[in-house]
Amino acid sequence: MSIQIFGLPVSRGVAIGRAVLVASSRVDVPHVFIDPASIDGEIARMLAARDVVSTEFETLKHDLPADAPAELAALLDVHLMLVQDEALLGAAADWIRQRHYNAEWAVSAQLEVLARQFDEMEDAYIRERKVDLEQVVERLLRSLSRGVPSAVPEAGRNARDFGGDEPLVLVASDIAPADMLSFKRSVFTGFVTDVGGKTSHTAIVARSMDIPAVVGARQASNLIRQDDCIIIDGDAGLVIVDPSPIVLEEYRFRQRQSELERSRLARLRHTPAVTLDGERVELVANIEMPEDGPGALEAGAVGVGLFRSEFLFMNRGGDLPDEEEQYDAYKRAVEAMKGLPVTIRTVDIGADKPLEGLSSSELRHESVLNPALGLRAIRWSLSEPSMFRRQLRALLRAAHHGPIKILIPMLASQREITQTLENLAHARRQLTDAGKPFGEVQLGAMIEVPAAALTLPIFLKHFDFVSVGTNDLIQYTLAIDRADEAVAHLYDPWHPAVLQLLQSTIHQARAAGKGVSVCGEMAGDPAFTELLLAMGLRSFSMHPSQIASVKQRVLRADTRRLATAVDKVLACEDPEAASAELFAAAAISVPASKLMTAV
Repeated sequence: MSIQIFGLPVSRGVAIGRAVLVASSRVDVPHVFIDPASIDGEIARMLAARDVVSTEFETLKHDLPADAPAELAALLDVHLMLVQDEALLGAAADWIRQRHYNAEWAVSAQLEVLARQFDEMEDAYIRERKVDLEQVVERLLRSLSRGVPSAVPEAGRNARDFGGDEPLVLVASDIAPADMLSFKRSVFTGFVTDVGGKTSHTAIVARSMDIPAVVGARQASNLIRQDDCIIIDGDAGLVIVDPSPIVLEEYRFRQRQSELERSRLARLRHTPAVTLDGERVELVANIEMPEDGPGALEAGAVGVGLFRSEFLFMNRGGDLPDEEEQYDAYKRAVEAMKGLPVTIRTVDIGADKPLEGLSSSELRHESVLNPALGLRAIRWSLSEPSMFRRQLRALLRAAHHGPIKILIPMLASQREITQTLENLAHARRQLTDAGKPFGEVQLGAMIEVPAAALTLPIFLKHFDFVSVGTNDLIQYTLAIDRADEAVAHLYDPWHPAVLQLLQSTIHQARAAGKGVSVCGEMAGDPAFTELLLAMGLRSFSMHPSQIASVKQRVLRADTRRLATAVDKVLACEDPEAASAELFAAAAISVPASKLMTAV
């Protein structure tokens, strides 16, 4: 029977495929697709871990004192039986052979299958044995983590390489940033998570991959089973489990229509982004890794407006990248953009992007209490000056090879500005003393804290440009955790307070002759293109997949006519409704067929 699950639509389009569940675990489980040649070795890893755990149980049983309760020995016998049960590791081996999961993922996936079966048992005693199974699997996972790591898959593989004839969609309670990074290379055609909001990290990465996603779907990971056929409707925020043939065919038709629309928009790829009244608009890309550069160019980006450097720090067990590794990564990003400017944000760790294995007890403590208000971004960098200067030196050295702008996240006060400038000056002196060549950089501040937006003149004295991070600006202005699905409906980019801060920032920066851009999700949402143009914004930074849609709106816009309506929009109690009416009245209708010659 078909099931419908509703959540938040965060990345548009339709995905149809077999469900891959990433189960929650008390042990950090790496999710890696292995190469076919490594299947036998991966199964051997799993069986070796089984033997280790079996020996542990046998030793524990042997060493029990004579007066130990008989129930304890019986419990160890149960655990020993479970770890050797073919229903666990035999089926896990099938996941490795058929889906090319690494051993840890295969074991946790089979735990999910067996746990469901236990939950459906009528006998209460048998149902309670699920706890024993979970404890056994936890021991197996810990044993695997101490052994030989999984083989790294070859590059360029996609979901069909592992799922047979049908693509795969990912279903999870939540997806860690480190996992999202490893899944980024087109492994899945859609995402569903129980938690998260429209600007949670999972949502942002899904949009960057240009694949449908629904977050905040509450019980999705409990209602969907491994290998279920599901449809993800990223426009409606709907997940359909085991759809009927009629519904399936309808959504396949919608998929084909969506692909045709993307092909049409792709024709605008290299058309200059110039409005009808001659205003040139800069459309640049948000990227996570140096390898994303060619894709940004292919999408028509004229530079990188946000390189999120923290992804270089993730998925490495807390072993932070040294100066040489960072220098090489930044240099590759610059070279990939072929002379176009690259804006690199210093590490923004914390909130929804924690680092595993860090020695900083403060960072771990804050991430539990309130990650959005804790030791994150520039606060963490300033608390770790050696790490911060290492990154600054790498950035300065990479600037010797091409134009780099350095962007500092989450600045809020004069004191932080002063400390940042001192660290940058110190890094320059260190490079000079070491005789290492480096280039000049432009220095920018992210405006994502209301305190920064309200004291912008202080920032404009010290920085060459500012970039508005609307995701956090909205979060902090409205006091809403953007990753919490319980309050996600209150996250409102159209809130008058947010729009007033945004307009004020753009106006003051332009009046001071300083560059200003928006690099948050609003920049890549076509619903806001006319509003931002009307406010005077001329630099939009977004995921490459969104450039064509925004460019289409830019090519159809007349900024002079839009500007006459913006004050009325901001004065309304409901700016969203007012903008649709007022900007429509100010717009000039241009047939799509003429867009190619509109500039």
